[in-house]
Amino acid sequence: MPKRSLTLDAASIARAHPHKVTADARGPGYGMALMDETEADARLEAALAGKPGDPGTLWLFAYGALMWRPEFPFAEHRAARVRGWHRRFCLWQRGFRGTPERPGVMLALDRGGECRGLAYRLIGDDLRAAVRPVWRREMRGRGYAARWLAAETAEGPVPALAFVADRTGPRYAGRLTDAEIADSIAAACGPIGPSAEYLLNTVAACEAMGIRDRHLFAMQALVAERLAACDPQAQNSPTPMPG
Repeated sequence: MPKRSLTLDAASIARAHPHKVTADARGPGYGMALMDETEADARLEAALAGKPGDPGTLWLFAYGALMWRPEFPFAEHRAARVRGWHRRFCLWQRGFRGTPERPGVMLALDRGGECRGLAYRLIGDDLRAAVRPVWRREMRGRGYAARWLAAETAEGPVPALAFVADRTGPRYAGRLTDAEIADSIAAACGPIGPSAEYLLNTVAACEAMGIRDRHLFAMQALVAERLAACDPQAQNSPTPMPG
């Protein structure tokens, strides 16, 4: 399947957010109540205690940043699909790629539909140690709940750990309209960068893999429109003549 051209690009994001947002002494997640390591480890132990399948194998389902920045060792990855969950911008991001005043919106798996992504098989003699860094990375912001989902792959289904939206938590944004999501993403920038950069990296990764995600593709077009509307360079560019 041919890759589609994106409207959103890195140059327009950089022009819209030229100044870095500096974190205070609490770090890049200063706008959120972060989970400490003791609680994170306790929750990891509980999740692993309920792991189905081969005790010596651990699969992880990726649908957002973990597709383009896994930051953990893995033996293999497969194209995968989970049913009953879909990829959606539904978590407020008041730190990292947003601020309390201008929060961004992050992806999570929310109920209904299906989602295509990647299934990673982690490696190492100690699978607990292998998954702990990514567990802390995803769970410390208190936006996700861990679930074991059946990930369908070409080689057969595998039980995969997935991070789904915690609908009971304060970060759950519910079903925002596309316009509300785009407004938030276009305006938000935090200590690790703009919210739009996260969107661009994720939709580009999906397009490169042949994943046609309507939600992501619509969001990148809407965010690009908003950035162009406040970009003097774009407004002053000559309108091309029809060929």
